[in-house]
Amino acid sequence: MNSILDAILSPDSTSADFAALPLPESYRAVTVRRDEAEMFAGVDSRDKDPRKSLHVDDVPVPELGPGEALVAVMASSVNYNSVWTSIFEPLPTFAFLERYGKLSPLAERHDLPYHIIGSDLAGVVLRTGPGVNAWQPGDEVVAHCLSVELESADGHNDTMLDPEQRIWGFETNFGGLAEIALVKSNQLMPKAAHLSWEEAAAPGLVNSTAYRQLVSRNGAGMKQGDNVLIWGASGGLGSYATQFALAGGANPVCVVSSGKKAEICRAMGAEAIIDRSAEGYRFWKDEHTQDQKEWKRLGKRIRELTGGEDVDIVFEHPGRETFGASVYVTRKGGTVVTCASTSGYQHEYDNRYLWMSLKKIVGSHFANYREAWEANRLIAKGKIHPTLSRTYPLDETGQATYDVHRNLHQGKVGVLCLAPEEGLGVRDREKRDRHLDAINLFRDAERSGTDQHSRHAERSGTYKHGRNA
Repeated sequence: MNSILDAILSPDSTSADFAALPLPESYRAVTVRRDEAEMFAGVDSRDKDPRKSLHVDDVPVPELGPGEALVAVMASSVNYNSVWTSIFEPLPTFAFLERYGKLSPLAERHDLPYHIIGSDLAGVVLRTGPGVNAWQPGDEVVAHCLSVELESADGHNDTMLDPEQRIWGFETNFGGLAEIALVKSNQLMPKAAHLSWEEAAAPGLVNSTAYRQLVSRNGAGMKQGDNVLIWGASGGLGSYATQFALAGGANPVCVVSSGKKAEICRAMGAEAIIDRSAEGYRFWKDEHTQDQKEWKRLGKRIRELTGGEDVDIVFEHPGRETFGASVYVTRKGGTVVTCASTSGYQHEYDNRYLWMSLKKIVGSHFANYREAWEANRLIAKGKIHPTLSRTYPLDETGQATYDVHRNLHQGKVGVLCLAPEEGLGVRDREKRDRHLDAINLFRDAERSGTDQHSRHAERSGTYKHGRNA
């Protein structure tokens, strides 16, 4: 791995140099283990600790197949699917790997007693398999997490509808929280030249997801002037939705859970902000009964912020806790677009407010290649910015995932894989300088905090500000 890292850090390395590098027999990767899948049996979800289930193991380099690439991973990030994997919910991911392994002899590689997780990366192509022409060794890339076979007609209008559609690093093996990753070549996209490795790795999954969910015709089809209610507007997903709303001429109504998170939304340019903790919203009287008075109170508050208008779109991802309120506050003919269900999958709402007001509920899941490419293009143009707040080394991925599980983070939490420190990989410093405040917005917010994790990171040196990058 040292020779690979040296080649990446050298400004003189060529594609031929990378192609000539010998591949190691093994590499370090973050894994969960099949024989530990029941380790949290009987434990409440909130109390399941990713630091106990995630390991950094030496694993063999996988065989490279047709249409695939091996990528040296400089940095990755933690997503909520990393949390689900680490706590073995809603089921252990080994069921996904076993199903995939039955598809073909090549897919059988993925069915292993360990699962290398992670659905983001920024790095350098090391090898490409037969049939790959668009990418060469030495190319600096990021990867989106859509893995498809495209052997069915169903996927050729929208690849997310392919019956063999999977999320790489969650429903497949050999993910991005590792020193080397195996991807399909049609997952690869150019790395933004003005970003460091860890910054470039942060947007992938959440940026593409937010783009499809909010902007794409496959999602809400947001237009100029729309009022958009965004739950968790400073979080890993919501922070990109907020940026898309602002960049697209819409009016985001940002729901957050603290004054600190409200300040981040203001710094992004949002004006309509609801601090649900300060304003005391409780949408459930008990675990079985929702409080419709709270729905009405939320709707009134929204109209105070929008000049008397209801929201055209609700950007939903908390799920059970908020879904009833989301359906209620949407304007007549409006859209609730939903992905994920971090507070629970069993949604309940009053259907009278849906059917009689001609509202729509649209399900949205990640993004197809075109949507991911467009979302990445906006990153490269400096129209949308990473929301990276904190970075951990690969050995501390368990702590990084714990932070996301317990909502101790802002924006995205990054992981350095091969990169020895933050701030490396910037190629266009002029563009970077123009966008530096936006790039560092979530970092600056993190550093201004006084929470225990910030102090620990500064003391231990796991966080570097990166402004000199």
